[in-house]
Amino acid sequence: MALKRLPYDEAALLLRDYLSTQEDEETAALIRALRPARTRGYLTPSELEKVCRWKSARAIRYIKGNSASRVRSATRRALATRSERKRLEELTTLSGVSIPMASAILMLLHPRRYGVIDIRVWQLLHGVGAVTKKSSGVGFNFDNWYQFLMIIRHFSKRLRVGARDIERTLFVAHQQYQKGTLYRRL
Repeated sequence: MALKRLPYDEAALLLRDYLSTQEDEETAALIRALRPARTRGYLTPSELEKVCRWKSARAIRYIKGNSASRVRSATRRALATRSERKRLEELTTLSGVSIPMASAILMLLHPRRYGVIDIRVWQLLHGVGAVTKKSSGVGFNFDNWYQFLMIIRHFSKRLRVGARDIERTLFVAHQQYQKGTLYRRL
């Protein structure tokens, strides 16, 4: 799926016109429901399944294949480190946890610091020239995610909002400029 020609040549202008700090109720409820996990420092299997259903239920059978101890230990190590690389590496050791899913876990636990890397957000960032690789917005690696994270944190600080607000704004703005649909309905 491609984007129509964007009337913006930089992310700052697009964010100025579209910025929203209003979280949808389903996501806000999930963020609240995951506060105990943030406090205890790890996810339970049922919490990981809730994240999966929110981000991409297609991965649920893989997510369910992780043992409770594996979920607990991987998420505990991820949340305990200060290294963003190790954080992502630990989360992606879990079955069904890709880089976008790992970013969803981090965002739902820490929405002020993280956003969800996604095909739509990446394509829009590419369209305004903020990123130059992977125009299709698929097949992310750590460097892509880290670049995305630095971009949304930059604008988060500049606009005095959470990283999730920047990411969600880009996600919603993408809908205005997409050609066709992202996924075909069967």
